[in-house]
Amino acid sequence: MVPTEESDRPPAAWRVGELADAVLSGPPRLGRTRLVCVDGPSGAGKSSLTAALATALGEATGRPVPVVCLDELLDGWDDLPTMWPRVERLVLSPVRAGQPACFRAFDWSVGRFRGPTRVVPAAGVLIIEGVGAARARAEATLTVLVTADPVTRHARARRRDQPTSHAALRRWWRDEERYLAADGVAQAADRVIVTDVAVAPPVGDLLPTITDVTHHR
Repeated sequence: MVPTEESDRPPAAWRVGELADAVLSGPPRLGRTRLVCVDGPSGAGKSSLTAALATALGEATGRPVPVVCLDELLDGWDDLPTMWPRVERLVLSPVRAGQPACFRAFDWSVGRFRGPTRVVPAAGVLIIEGVGAARARAEATLTVLVTADPVTRHARARRRDQPTSHAALRRWWRDEERYLAADGVAQAADRVIVTDVAVAPPVGDLLPTITDVTHHR
């Protein structure tokens, strides 16, 4: 666990700062890019942590840090087992070669990829966030697993998603549990961050609920 008394900043801010320091002190492994993988089950707080980490890294480097959310690259609710070749082809391969990643994001409201092409530069730091991100851990400078107990996570996810998607959400929980267990993400992650609380907070307010950080590297 990270001791919070070493900083006057709030515990969550201190811990995000520690993650940023770990990224910037580590070597680039995806070409010239320091890749950060933020993985974990739905409702754990990945997006909130990623936003705070991107801000901290941007302030430290003086440059915006691009974020790719894997929800943009999923082809619907049932694509978790089959999406990775698309991530490799559209994001990892070009960035590894020092080229920008270009893709159209999945539009969940209509169920297909559409809209303008998103261009993600091969920057000094890139964060990939979402279930499955740790599949790139061999080339990551830092891999983080964000988790919470199932009751807390499921409550958060149900409040975030529309009631009409809850049947698909249950299928998604099944697939993500299989992936996380089969890939051994908890054992392979450099940091495991737990965001449990007795009562799930409003979506977007997860950082103050960080209760533990485990170091694996």
